[in-house]
Amino acid sequence: MSDVKVDLPELDRNPDVIPRPEDIAFPQDPDDTTRSAEDLEAVFDVPVQVSAVLGRAKMDVGELLKLGPGAVLELDRKVGEAIDIYINNRLVARGEVVLVEEKLGVTMTEIIKSERG
Repeated sequence: MSDVKVDLPELDRNPDVIPRPEDIAFPQDPDDTTRSAEDLEAVFDVPVQVSAVLGRAKMDVGELLKLGPGAVLELDRKVGEAIDIYINNRLVARGEVVLVEEKLGVTMTEIIKSERG
């Protein structure tokens, strides 16, 4: 059990008043990094570039110029394999392609944590 001390309201003054949980002051933990969406409100309008990479292919310029409508390009991924999701050219997640109201979409299945250097 933790040795955290919580200040409780004076109960001796009026025994008929029961304190509500929101009235109890809990000490702030300096290691607590929990944030809410309201903490990010200042950056809600900042534009970001989101890319969902289905796969990659390598070819010579000559081969690229020969491609036309209906050409099939073989990628380095298999059907059903996770795709990479980049935000501002940084890999942040992996996901799956989904169909949403006759449009393609992406659902994130894994968040990639990167070390900042």
